[in-house]
Amino acid sequence: MLSLLHQVPLFKHLSDDQLTRLSEICSRKGFKAGTVLFREKEPGDVFYIIVSGSVKVFTSNSGGEEKILSVFQAGDNFGELSLIDGKPRSASAQVLEDSMFLTLRGSDFIQLLRALPDMSLTIMQELCRRIRETNDHVYDLTFVDARTRVLKNLIIFANRNGIRSGNTIQIRIALNYDELARMAGVTKSVLMEVVRDLERIHILNATPQGFSLDLSKLRSGGA
Repeated sequence: MLSLLHQVPLFKHLSDDQLTRLSEICSRKGFKAGTVLFREKEPGDVFYIIVSGSVKVFTSNSGGEEKILSVFQAGDNFGELSLIDGKPRSASAQVLEDSMFLTLRGSDFIQLLRALPDMSLTIMQELCRRIRETNDHVYDLTFVDARTRVLKNLIIFANRNGIRSGNTIQIRIALNYDELARMAGVTKSVLMEVVRDLERIHILNATPQGFSLDLSKLRSGGA
């Protein structure tokens, strides 16, 4: 359980002792395929870490039409803001297959933070890092062209999920074009145009199984 908790971005800088205390207030729960974990606009109070299985996070309009925002799999986590603010959910979540989770209730987490001030400071530092990252993203959206934003977010995604060998970063998961477009703040048509251009000059090589980035071509001015 400790290794799984350590993979959560909000908890990655916690000490082993702090992670142990955190694990003591986590519960392991299984849910059947089709279970709705929570609905959009419901109060949020539970954070989920997927041990096995998968979940879709989506929004829906008044006519019942769904738009899938993300699909999470084993090792992923979602709903962490509910640990702190308890605000209504911005989307719904439904289990896609029989799945197992670690769950953490916001009220238990707040109680633990009150008991461990050093842990509170570490969490605050991580949240501050995210605010700085958001500020950088706003700057990019304001002053940086679409092509550079797409490339920057490709590199960020690759560094988080890939394996580097020499000048190449290899990622063994297929590109989620909708997610990447949202990250870069561009339309999907603009994203696809940039991706095709990067493939043409051999900076990016995308397949259904994953993709790779050639950093040497990137540095040489190919982009």
